[in-house]
Amino acid sequence: MDVADLRIALFSGNYNYTRDGANQALNRLAEYLLRQGAALRVYAPKVENPDFEPTGDLVNVPNIRMPVKNRGEYRLPTGLDAKALRDLEKFKPNIVHLSSPDPTAHRALRWAQDHDIPVLASVHTRFETYPRYYKAAFLEPIVVWILRRFYNRCDALVAPSQSMIDELIAQDMHDDIALWSRGVDRTMFHPSKRDMEWRRSLGLADDDVAVVFLGRLVMEKGLDVFADTIVEMRKLQVPHKVLVIGDGPARGWFEKALPGGIFAGFQTGHDLGRALASGDIFFNPSITETFGNVTLEAMASGLPVVAAGATGASSLVDDWETGRLVPPGKPAEFAEAIKPYCTNHDLRARHGAAGEAKSREYSWDAINSVVAETYARLVEDRRALQEQERQEELAAQRA
Repeated sequence: MDVADLRIALFSGNYNYTRDGANQALNRLAEYLLRQGAALRVYAPKVENPDFEPTGDLVNVPNIRMPVKNRGEYRLPTGLDAKALRDLEKFKPNIVHLSSPDPTAHRALRWAQDHDIPVLASVHTRFETYPRYYKAAFLEPIVVWILRRFYNRCDALVAPSQSMIDELIAQDMHDDIALWSRGVDRTMFHPSKRDMEWRRSLGLADDDVAVVFLGRLVMEKGLDVFADTIVEMRKLQVPHKVLVIGDGPARGWFEKALPGGIFAGFQTGHDLGRALASGDIFFNPSITETFGNVTLEAMASGLPVVAAGATGASSLVDDWETGRLVPPGKPAEFAEAIKPYCTNHDLRARHGAAGEAKSREYSWDAINSVVAETYARLVEDRRALQEQERQEELAAQRA
């Protein structure tokens, strides 16, 4: 089956209203599919002033503000209204792609099953880990059960790292899971983007070693572990500065937890590439990512990476070669892992160069072709099954 024969209905909880790694990947996928001649409709919440323009035709779905403290910028899709359903019927997709297990995705899954259309789900984050950041860890088994039921009703999954695939299989989420990795824009993320004047404008001296945090400032990104690690480094009297790139509802908390930290705010495009390359060590304590786009971007920028040995980073970082992997939630161990990079320029340069070389393996077109091939396989399998059932029905009528 040719990609140009695909008619894809893509459902997203956040396609373009707030920029994050997941919707950047989805928009890149959409651009690739449209370039290959496929038909695509995206069903997701619309807002008045989105962070960026969507790739492809965007159809609004019912939604409300996320009913979680400090997450009001996010929308919760609540289902499919008559207008969206009419649009779906008119579009006539031959494959449905669900990118978040929200109420709209559950409704779209039922619609696809009613219309005998195959469904692919992509896994972008560790939703089951979120309750522990909101003092509700007891809910984690319930979330796992809901996710298992949702994913097992789909025809196949794609996930962005082998470590995440292994985790999904261990959780009995599905047995048909393909690797949809992530690419990196090397025109944006590269060591050559390092800008000493920009560093100096922030108060960083040329010989300062900047430990970088990059991401949305929300607690589930491991802000508490990051802050506790910096406290441990100060106890060890490790020479360093902290450079935070990003913004979000927990910025006030993070600024109080990191006195003396440099907050560069939200950066995008080539400004983001400049900010990241102008750091020295990338520290990512988060365990919620399924891949960790920021980790790959830091590697492409020539920074050694110290990260939690969890899904995502463990598939990217080669321990003792491109950085260090540390057991999650261990501030003292993170501090010990970061310390040599702060004091040994040669080690920092060697591991940074190794990470930059590894980042070259990630090509967006090759990566997105995996999803297109999975779509085609599912559509062909469904058509073959439908034809088999038709032949069996004819044979029964003749008998």
